[in-house]
Amino acid sequence: MEQFTYQIGLGEDEERLDKWISAALPDLSRTYIQKCIRENSVLVNGRPQKAGYRLRVDDEIVFAVPEAAEPSIEAEDIPLDILYEDEDVLVVNKPKGMVVHPAPGHYSGTLANAVLYHCKGQLSGINGVLRPGIVHRIDKDTTGSLIVCKNDQAHRAIAAQLKEHSITRRYRAIVHGVIDAEEGVIRAAVGRDIKDRRRMAVSERNGKPAVTHYTVLERFREYTYIECVLETGRTHQIRVHMASIGHPVLGDEIYSHRSVPYRLEGQTLHAMVIGFVHPATGAYTEVTAPLPAYFERLLRILPR
Repeated sequence: MEQFTYQIGLGEDEERLDKWISAALPDLSRTYIQKCIRENSVLVNGRPQKAGYRLRVDDEIVFAVPEAAEPSIEAEDIPLDILYEDEDVLVVNKPKGMVVHPAPGHYSGTLANAVLYHCKGQLSGINGVLRPGIVHRIDKDTTGSLIVCKNDQAHRAIAAQLKEHSITRRYRAIVHGVIDAEEGVIRAAVGRDIKDRRRMAVSERNGKPAVTHYTVLERFREYTYIECVLETGRTHQIRVHMASIGHPVLGDEIYSHRSVPYRLEGQTLHAMVIGFVHPATGAYTEVTAPLPAYFERLLRILPR
């Protein structure tokens, strides 16, 4: 059972208990959180409270998230953009708006549901029934290449490469502002924001080492088109790092508060290239996900 503990600080008080937890743990649905509160899995200052309880400064929330039951994750006939496939691995081009794996209270419409259907259940089981074949993830509103493992041997091999940071991961992004330097490296630890559990933050005290290399591809009047190469793979790493140097990703609703004069659905961030040593053949394999149509259109219309 996973336990989540947090102390409410200034500016976080007066919010409903269920709403605050929903924002802090976005993978869990509000309905599921309310059910946990009713079942006393959530304590405030050691006592159960109702979902509508208004938080106060210094309140301590303890949420003992129940172990996921072994739900039957349904295979769903959801179209997949397959970039590469063999008997060991599958590389898909994840669309914007698709969640990678199910979470309690949200069991359908995910990439996991789609690959269960496509692979007829022949997927690695190392991460359990909620994440069949899933060895890594990208954000809901980030598009691009993602590896799915069809057996446990492939899963272990890819997971080891992720741990060693030997997998090639090249992203494309459009960021606010004009970057003067042709390239740069951001070395800044990334961890959970102690003031807002919905966010990650640059934090040497409670973060893990994170390194992002970026290269300017094209400059516009108010924006810069860049390529980012990850040495590490922390949650929201590119989004946090670029925001930390004053160039947040265009359309990022968490790390940028700048107005966006274009119709976007989430941030302009795309996992374009993924490269790995094939778990069966030992050959280096590199797969490229083409930019989505909305991204290419934006590059055409941005004022230069």
